[in-house]
Amino acid sequence: MAPSPYGNYGHAILTAGALRTPDRVALTYCGERSFTYEELNANVNRRANALLAAGIGPGRRVAALLNETLTVAEVYLAQAKIGAVTAALNPYWPVETLRDVVAASGCTAFVHDATVAETVERIRGSLPEVTTWIDARELTGGPDAEPPLAGFHDDPLALYYTSGTTGLPKAVVHTHASSLATAQIWLDVPRGPDAVFGTGAIIWGIGFPAIVGPALYAGMRLVLEQDWGPANFLRVVPRERVTHVSQIPSFYAALLGSPEHEDVDLSSIRVIMLGGEPLTAPMLDRIKARLPEAGVYSYYGQTEAPYTCMGRVDDGSTPLGSSGRARTGNAVRVTDPKGRRVIDEVGEINLAGPHRMAGYDGLPERTAEVLRGEWYVGGDLGSVSADGVLRVLGRREDAIAKGGVWTQPAAVEEAVAALDGVAEAGAVGVPEGAAEQRILLAVVPRAGHSLDASKLALALADTLPEHRRPDHIVVAEELPHSQDASGGPGKLLRKAIRDQYGHLLG
Repeated sequence: MAPSPYGNYGHAILTAGALRTPDRVALTYCGERSFTYEELNANVNRRANALLAAGIGPGRRVAALLNETLTVAEVYLAQAKIGAVTAALNPYWPVETLRDVVAASGCTAFVHDATVAETVERIRGSLPEVTTWIDARELTGGPDAEPPLAGFHDDPLALYYTSGTTGLPKAVVHTHASSLATAQIWLDVPRGPDAVFGTGAIIWGIGFPAIVGPALYAGMRLVLEQDWGPANFLRVVPRERVTHVSQIPSFYAALLGSPEHEDVDLSSIRVIMLGGEPLTAPMLDRIKARLPEAGVYSYYGQTEAPYTCMGRVDDGSTPLGSSGRARTGNAVRVTDPKGRRVIDEVGEINLAGPHRMAGYDGLPERTAEVLRGEWYVGGDLGSVSADGVLRVLGRREDAIAKGGVWTQPAAVEEAVAALDGVAEAGAVGVPEGAAEQRILLAVVPRAGHSLDASKLALALADTLPEHRRPDHIVVAEELPHSQDASGGPGKLLRKAIRDQYGHLLG
């Protein structure tokens, strides 16, 4: 019996939409072009048939180095339809990392766009196992008929990579089934017939099944931009009447820390998804003051198990500081060092569900460490209440040890963010990894404000216990963040704060 076409990620995500609502606009690209579901599906089919003509068949591993958002969407979906396995490369990796990742990936083909042509020339000679090199611009001439589908259910769909902060990025294997489970994200939040999801170039990698797939699966209009930083955000939201966005809290620190947003119509926004770092009460208050009609949701997951938990935090249904409950069909628990489930106690976060990865490619021992039966245990600490609400405390390595007590940086940062004139704060323990540390705090003032470190220290002495009080405060123009192609700030880099200012604590 032939497998159902709806077990194929490309068919279920896009072709089903073309069959259901062919004339609905599926995608708008940089305000210049729009495609209906039927038109986008035909474009993807042309690329899929061109890939087949180039010798890219089911199961073949294809390294994809793409940064043009429309090309990412079309090529990833085309490769999904024909059963090719996409190694979703990060165009912001150093050349050496990129070369080593491809060499370890088992890829024998490589597809790229014009934005990375120079990088491709630099690595091409050092990858003899890659025998087929394809410029994505060559993949537009195939017929627009549906290609023969391959790859279904538990077949591998893609390799998505971890951040690689402790070595070479690990290749996380997701299947057609796990990626389709992730695509159900937007089914758990309110949306109407005119729902519009806006995003930028972070859609390569895990951003694709976490952003593009869910938007198309839910029948939304996907607004793709190359830049999704605050300045372009302020242009695109009113132009496209964007209703749904997914970002990190640092984005709003940047957006609301400048007066440029004040006269811009952002009233179309109805759902804001925030994850990747803690959302503080002062930041939530600032978001709601500016966007009172928007529902604010926190989420938690990792590349290995995306968007496992979710909850609305601005209406009292989910406590602020938590990441909500496990989504429909998913599960979360916290275990002690012996692996026993605990309630209202700090332990390791365990995630489970059909969205969980199949494993790390080529790393069976590492896979065995983190996959424990049905659970993924990735090193984050947290607690779960009796009614299933998850509170994430952070990575074990981020915790600060002072006065014999463990403190997560967010506990300090939230207190600082509540003070007048503070746009953003980052706390770290110094020296790194010591059994007893001192707290270094870096703060950034809001536009038009100035901050005095000694006055901040006095104010915090009134609100923080001794083990959370900073030992040294630095007023900085900006804090270090990762660069993730969103156009705005990526995750706060606490290690960089320690490296830059740690010497001030002697």
